Amino acid sequence: MAMSGNINSSHNEALRTETISLNMGPQHPSTHGVYRAVLTMDGEYVVNVENHVGYLHRGLEKIAETRTYSQFAPYTARLDYIAGILNNLGYAQAVEKLLGVEVPERAEYLRVIMSELQRIASHMVFVASIAIDVGGTTGWTYNLRDRERILDLLEMAGGARLTTNYMRIGGVADDIPEEFIPELKRLLADLPGCFDEYDGLITGNEIFQLRCKNVGVMDVDTAINYGLTGPNLRACGIPFDLRKVKPYGIYDRFDFEVPVGEQGDSFDRYLVRIQEMRQSVRIIQQAVDALPEGPVIAKVPKVIRPAKGEAYHQIEGAKGILGFYVVSDGGNKPYRLHIHSPSFVNLGAFPEMARGGTIQDAVVTLASIDPVLGEVDR
Repeated sequence: MAMSGNINSSHNEALRTETISLNMGPQHPSTHGVYRAVLTMDGEYVVNVENHVGYLHRGLEKIAETRTYSQFAPYTARLDYIAGILNNLGYAQAVEKLLGVEVPERAEYLRVIMSELQRIASHMVFVASIAIDVGGTTGWTYNLRDRERILDLLEMAGGARLTTNYMRIGGVADDIPEEFIPELKRLLADLPGCFDEYDGLITGNEIFQLRCKNVGVMDVDTAINYGLTGPNLRACGIPFDLRKVKPYGIYDRFDFEVPVGEQGDSFDRYLVRIQEMRQSVRIIQQAVDALPEGPVIAKVPKVIRPAKGEAYHQIEGAKGILGFYVVSDGGNKPYRLHIHSPSFVNLGAFPEMARGGTIQDAVVTLASIDPVLGEVDR
């Protein structure tokens, strides 16, 4: 009996493990930027995650106080640099609230066209990234191939492919060239086939499904408590999209659906973005068909001096709700500016999603959140 007790004691001692801390980033390729997560591991399972941000601090909110309202506009594209035009739009509309400016009809339609093209391009980078994070290099190349055609259009209209500055306070920088609409229509005709290709290559792939389903699950209540927005919230089953529930610009004129998930897992977060790209195509097609003639910018003073006051404006960015809070003291520069960025908020839920899974699951979960560190650290 004594011998048996010693054997059991030795066996239990052999099974006892100690947790270790493991750094993921800030140079790790799957961290989607200079982000560092300190994982507390029990074997290969994640016990806890500690977020570390601050490796990309550029002080944009403080820079805004030393730039005129117009001079700061290009800086916004450096936030979520995968969706620069959407950042331009959110800031421009916030300042327009302060000024009480009415944007011309043609400019409103051009804004919608460019914003939805940018949303598709952003989601393409997401699909490419999550594919390569699970080892699917072909999925990466297909998405970046198609994104190039969108960047060609953005360059045609605004002169830049990545850090765009097409939006202006009061409208857009310039009218589109003559060849823009024909090229856009060719792209719109091809995009549904591209999305079908992604479905055949990635969505239906058994390995991809096994890596993503029931991984990084987030229930509705927890998602709301963490303040998740955008595709990450809609993947939990909540059809909350500012373009529908609180339309800005002219979004109330378009017919489109808000895709939602059921499980709130990494696979649903992927599916929602695939479906959102299809809906963006619908919106762009309607905007092109209804595009009116006319001016593309309102009569805005060269030196913008809003009256004393404050304005907060938010839009449906590619990653979720993007908000700009602007305070004016009557001068030609913002007295204060604060940016509510979706990646910062969404990344806060990563520890909750990753806890209990394996380290391999943590990589997939982080990719499914789709963070861009440019708008996490400002």
